[in-house]
Amino acid sequence: MNSFSPLGHEWTTLQNNHEQYEKSSLLIKLTATVLCALALAEGITVVLIGPTLFVFWLMEGILRTSQSRLGDRLLHIEALLRQDPPAPGAAYQLHSEWQAGRPGSLGLIGEYLANAARPTVAFPYALLLIGGLLL
Repeated sequence: MNSFSPLGHEWTTLQNNHEQYEKSSLLIKLTATVLCALALAEGITVVLIGPTLFVFWLMEGILRTSQSRLGDRLLHIEALLRQDPPAPGAAYQLHSEWQAGRPGSLGLIGEYLANAARPTVAFPYALLLIGGLLL
């Protein structure tokens, strides 16, 4: 890959952003875990902190949806880079491609919920909720 080509530049930028989403996801999980632990230590029941955990869970679902869009574009760019020569005018089309296939409001909500339900996203929140109920 020629990192000086428009596609190479876009790939590098999107890959860095994709990795930043991973860090942000871990920060959301860590914040939710710390807040839950502090609340439980203060005697606040999971019934009261549960809605807050659901907000964190859904926030991460939204974040993962955005990350997924970057991942889809990265895969498309990689396919374009395998072409010889790459298609002209194919770089810098993240938002145009997404807009062309954008689902309606219900579709977006469905995407958010589907990403929130992924095991790597749901794991800590479900565990915190179940653990809080058992305490």
